[in-house]
Parts: sequence; C-alpha cells; structure tokens
Amino acid sequence: MAVRVRGEGTDFLQLQATSAPAKGLTGWLVEAVRTAITDGRLKDGMRLPATRLLAGDLGVSRGVVIEAYRRLAEEGLVSARVGAGTVVSALPTPALQPGPTQRRPRPATRIPRLPLPPADARVDVDLSPGVPDLSAFPRAAWLRAEREVLGRAISTELAYGDPRGSRELRQELVGWLGRVRGIRADVDDIIIVNGVAQALALLAQTLRLSGISEIAVEDPGSRGARDGLAHWGLTPVPVPVDEEGIRVAELARTGLRATLLTPAHQFPTGVVLAPRRRRELMEWAGHGALVIEDDYDAEHRYDRAPVPALQASAPEHVAHTGSISKTLAPGMRLGWLIAPRSMQEELVNAKHASDLGCPVLPQLVLAHLIGKGDLDRHIRLTRSRYKARRDAFLTALRGALPTVGVQGVAAGLHLLITFPDLDGMVEDTQLADLVRRDGVITHPLSWHRMRTGPPGLVVGYASHPADRLQEAAHRIATVVRHGGLRILR
Repeated sequence: MAVRVRGEGTDFLQLQATSAPAKGLTGWLVEAVRTAITDGRLKDGMRLPATRLLAGDLGVSRGVVIEAYRRLAEEGLVSARVGAGTVVSALPTPALQPGPTQRRPRPATRIPRLPLPPADARVDVDLSPGVPDLSAFPRAAWLRAEREVLGRAISTELAYGDPRGSRELRQELVGWLGRVRGIRADVDDIIIVNGVAQALALLAQTLRLSGISEIAVEDPGSRGARDGLAHWGLTPVPVPVDEEGIRVAELARTGLRATLLTPAHQFPTGVVLAPRRRRELMEWAGHGALVIEDDYDAEHRYDRAPVPALQASAPEHVAHTGSISKTLAPGMRLGWLIAPRSMQEELVNAKHASDLGCPVLPQLVLAHLIGKGDLDRHIRLTRSRYKARRDAFLTALRGALPTVGVQGVAAGLHLLITFPDLDGMVEDTQLADLVRRDGVITHPLSWHRMRTGPPGLVVGYASHPADRLQEAAHRIATVVRHGGLRILR
C-alpha cells in the first residue's frame, strides 16, 4: 500500500513511514513494534495507539496497522482487551540468561544446550522443536469452561481423589481417543498423568521392579525421553530407524523385552511406522515384550491420512501415552497413560506415591472442552495455521537451498533438514552454532543420536508467523552456503 504524502510520522517509537520499504509497510511496522517490545521500550501492559490514530499519524491505510496488530497478537506480543484497546503482553523471562538475583537452575540432564552466545549476540527466532503456538491457546474457551466447572463442581471433587485422575475426564478421553486415535480402553484403564514425561517415569519404575533394566529406543530418537528413562534406571539401547520406522528385525536381535517408539510421527525423522513393520512389531511384542507408544504429534497432520494408534492392535502389549502439550500448551502438564491391565495396579501405586494425583480443576476443564467440541475446533484451527507456516518455511528453504533434504513434512510441528553435500565433512553442532550466532536456534540432529550419522538440523516451525520463518530459512541457508565453507577451511 502506498504511503500518503501528508504523513509526517508519529511520536510513537519515532516511526516515519517514509523510511519503510515501498511494498513492505506492514512488515516494517510489525518489526518496529516487535523490536521495541523485545528491547524493553514497550513494557507489559502498555497500550498501543488506536489503529485509526496511528494510521493517521503515519499517513498510511488503517488496514496496514490493523494487519500489523493482528500479526503481533498472533505472536503473543500484544492482546486486545475490552476497554483498554491493544496492549503489550508480558514476554517470558529468558531461561538462558538469569540475572544476578535469580537462582540459577541445577545443571540439566536432558538435552545439552549450545554455548551461550556473546552478550551482544541476538536470538531472533527460536526454532527448537516440540513447541506449539502458545499465543493460540484458547483462553476464552478455557475461561468459560473453568467458570462453568467451578459453578457446578461439588465439594468432594476438590478433595484427594482417585490417583488415576478425574473420572469425568477419563470418560471423555475414552470416547475422544477411541474416535480420533482408535484406542480401545475402558474408563478404569486410563491414568491421568503430568505429561508424557511422568508416564515414562511411572513405566520405567514399574519395569525396573519387574527386573527389566534395559530398553530399546529409536536412533535417532528423542534425547529428552531417552535421558528421562535413564534417570529412572533404564539403560537405553539404540535401534536404527529408516524410512519405514524402527528396524524390527534388529530390535528382535537385541533380546530386549521393552521398547519406546513414536510410531505416528517419529521424532525427529518424521517417518510413519510402515504397515509391514507394525505387523512385525506386534509379533515381537506378542512373545512377552512391551511397546511403549508415545503418540507424538499424532494430531497434527496435513498431507497424509490419519494413522491409528498401535494400542488398538494389541492392548495387552502396548502402553499408550499422549498429552495436550502439543495441542494446547506444555505448561498445562496434562496427559494420559493407557497400559496393559497386568501393569495397571503397580502403575497406579507408583502414581499415588509420586503425587497423590494430578490437579483436578484443569482435568475438569479439559473434560468440558472435549465434551463440548472445543478441543476439536482448536485442533482444526491450529492445524490450518501450522500447515501455512510449514509451507512458508519450506518454500523459503528450498528456494534458497535446493539440494537439502527435508523429512517430516506431512505432519507434526518440526522438520528434519539434512545436508547431503556436507555429509562426512561438517559436524551439525558446528552448523547449529553458526546458525545461532546469526540469531536462529535449532537442534543439531546429533543431539538426538546415539550412533554416528549424517549431519542435520531439527527445526520447529509452529510458534512463529510466516515472515519470521522465511527470514529464519534465509539465515540458515546463508550459514550453510558460507559458514559451511568456512568450517571446511
């Protein structure tokens, strides 16, 4: 949109539309406000100028300002409040740079982080995988549900209850998981957990009590899950993954009695466990083994048909676990575990000993959202948004780096980028370090490997709008083209 001649600028951030690119007014305004929020000039709760007033001061169409505010709201940087207009939302405290009065966290045993960049280095786009669009959290629907739940909840529902969780939520999950994932379970088969991490902890403790000390894991596979199992006493044993999923023949040769898989959307390669491998896996499990099915990213699919959960094929040999971490928010800490009935008593005892049960109010709210269809509507909305963001990143990346390999495109919230031209010549940790120095955080694929393999970067795309993703793709491409050569020298 063209700038009007009469626009002379505004006191707000000293913006002058005459300094903006001719065909990039909206992006220019978004970047200016985003930068002011990031560097602290615009603080939490500050009101932005009304769209009509700012457009008049800048001499631009009001539609430019409306669209800019919409993009900022989509990023979670601003929000519209009744009676207050558009106001700045609080930014999360950076976890990697605690101030002098903050307590530094204890050293992590999970994914190691890249060295901190220099103090003057910027971190513009965090493409760490596994993070949904937190600005899309359905606050209004959650608040309505919470009010309704509190209005009708009886006092006994707020007491110590069944360690398996709210019966109301478990009843809703029986129907919902049966409908969307093909799960076969009764109400008493479900244990509500604080996310998949707790499900894995309970399973690891129970397996250790039964004499199992090792567990097969996908390689590459989730470093976080692997470290969690190790913390609870199970030694991870790598089994290779190829384009059809885990190699079941090699799994069988390990002689192990348990394995952890992400069959619906393997992390980090994004492959789906092939039908032939599923049959081989179920045959292996039928000889007294346990398959732990982490239903990772199953709800986010774009270009392929849904894949039913493994649990439906062999309920007595599969422990199925999932959560709302990728559908709503990981901070909600709500998930479910459906294990073989022979294990359930020990799992419930371990759950009770761990925390007496999950917080009940969020369980009742989630049950309400499922029952009213709000969760399904939210998933449909975000699925469309994530697909558009994936397309934006992928188009920009392939346009800038035509020879790279990309996996995991059809579903999920992340992509795996591989570099055939650099295989055997460059470490992906070096690439990730250079990319980070240019302001973009990614995961080197080697973080998620136990054995050596070709270099790659794992990138999440769900939490950023299209323009940020396109910029990140171009920066990654620049580093690969120029930085990779610098490493080789």
